Amino acid sequence: MRSFLKYLGWTLLVLVLALFVAVGLGVQTRPLVPPPAAISPADVEQAKHFLRRNDPRQLAPGSLGTLRVSEQELGLLLAYLSSRHPQAAARARLTAGAAELEASWALGGPFWLNVRARLEEDAGLPALRDLRLGALPVPDGLAAWLREQLLTRLAMNEELRLARQLLRHISVRPGQLQLVYEWRHDSYRRLLDSLMPAAEQARLQAYHQALHRLSRQWRGPVSLSQVLPPLFALAAERSATGDATAENRALLLVLAAQASGRGLGTLLPAARSWPRPVVEFSLHGRPDFPMHWLISAALSAHAGGPLADAIGLYKEIADSRDGSGFSFNDIAADRAGSRLGLLAVQQPQRLQQRLASGVAESALLPDVSDLPEYLSAAEFRQRYGEIGSPAYQAMQQSIETRLDASPLLAPLLP
Repeated sequence: MRSFLKYLGWTLLVLVLALFVAVGLGVQTRPLVPPPAAISPADVEQAKHFLRRNDPRQLAPGSLGTLRVSEQELGLLLAYLSSRHPQAAARARLTAGAAELEASWALGGPFWLNVRARLEEDAGLPALRDLRLGALPVPDGLAAWLREQLLTRLAMNEELRLARQLLRHISVRPGQLQLVYEWRHDSYRRLLDSLMPAAEQARLQAYHQALHRLSRQWRGPVSLSQVLPPLFALAAERSATGDATAENRALLLVLAAQASGRGLGTLLPAARSWPRPVVEFSLHGRPDFPMHWLISAALSAHAGGPLADAIGLYKEIADSRDGSGFSFNDIAADRAGSRLGLLAVQQPQRLQQRLASGVAESALLPDVSDLPEYLSAAEFRQRYGEIGSPAYQAMQQSIETRLDASPLLAPLLP
């Protein structure tokens, strides 16, 4: 018996030492992958072309489609995911038959979990090979088990489960990833339903109906200072037994869809049968500011501030080329909405209480009437050079300083 206990003690000691060695090899003090650059207007334009090029609705039901993703486009997707999860960063290199992945995850303090792996083409989904956690190599057998566990967890997500059902084959070529999928007659509806589960559709309908009721009381363009309080009061009421962040996101999406002029039906087919509000918004007497403000707020609440800012800047650049011109006051409206959208998810109940009690237009957007607007591309280059130049940065700082002075938006300062 004494020998057995001695053997058991040594065994436990070896296991503990092995665990410490594994942790020491797996955890490192520097990230393998640095944080990606901020999403730029050029990235937004590239994403727009990618979506147009790969729109599956152009396929006949039952036919096979191929989604082609370049290495650069994959990098843009990984950068976007990193903007949603700043504690992580990843990059990929596409070679013949395999994708080489690297990722870093902040563990707190100076410690990082760095991961390297190869995803090799297989009959079904790619096989996981050469997995390393920091300096610790993981046997392929254990890596295969981890892959199955990950797929099982991912299958709990409706969107990813649908994607796997549609996916037929994944192939990797130098610099390009190809995904062959079957597009079915109900794929678009199921995709939208996965993005908008029943609970989310119910939230959207609640705010859509509330906006419709309110719109029958209003005449002419209505200031956002009148629109927001009753809707955020409803959000506060519903949040007492629900998710305050989800309520705020739904509210902002309904208002953004209304401001865009397209309505919710574009995103949610079921909404096409809902009574549509007939109302236009205004902010500081202008109809364009609410669209910038609300769309940026909704984007920021759903996808994060950097993406909302990049899309707003992309639109202004496009306007300077062939539209109404580049306007710094539109950028200010974008930034104000972006700040509020972040507040809607970072301090959801505080925002509800603040807006439900009433809000002045100046709190939503300070006076920006003196900022340059309607600049053509030539005028912009003459006065400010390029995006990011010192002159441009000075204008951006002027906008941020004005927003910092707003009691409503100031809490979002870094």
